[in-house]
Amino acid sequence: MASADTTKPASGRPYHHGDLRRAILTAALDVIAADGPSALSLRDLARRAGVSHAAPAHHFKDRTGLLTAIAAEGFGLLAATLRDASDLKDAGVRYVRFARKRPAHFQVMFAPELLRADDLELTTARALATDSLRGAGSGVRPEDFGVDARLAGVAAWSFAHGFATLLLSHNLEGAVGDKDPEEVFRTLAATLFRST
Repeated sequence: MASADTTKPASGRPYHHGDLRRAILTAALDVIAADGPSALSLRDLARRAGVSHAAPAHHFKDRTGLLTAIAAEGFGLLAATLRDASDLKDAGVRYVRFARKRPAHFQVMFAPELLRADDLELTTARALATDSLRGAGSGVRPEDFGVDARLAGVAAWSFAHGFATLLLSHNLEGAVGDKDPEEVFRTLAATLFRST
């Protein structure tokens, strides 16, 4: 069980918070999902968590640190989501599912201007996600795509990422309608990529 955070607020009395880091991350994800990363404020997150305005800095240093932690967590979750994908199509469906389930993570993960690019936790998690995606494409035959397997993986990732991004930004509502987006993606992928 996580130990209680006993950082002292401005009043000088310690507060007890079971897991302040997680509480701040959760509140930040709620803000990002509702209003985007630009709406994020450490002071507002501290107010939401009922702690001093300086408390979030104890865990994240600053806004960039918080966004970097969100991205690192997102890439770790994405790696776990992709780990057992049977092929590139399955990886694409899982990628779209991840984006739909975790839109705030997804927004931040692919906004490098908001992040500390050299953060070890971020670079490690990103490498794990990349390895999971490459693993899904390991059975790709160059003749299936007319390019090498690595470029086929880039094409599949671009397709899944583009579809997920358009879906989250509500640009596919007319085309997808009330259909399951994952099934729509699966159908589109089947028409674009032959089975491997």
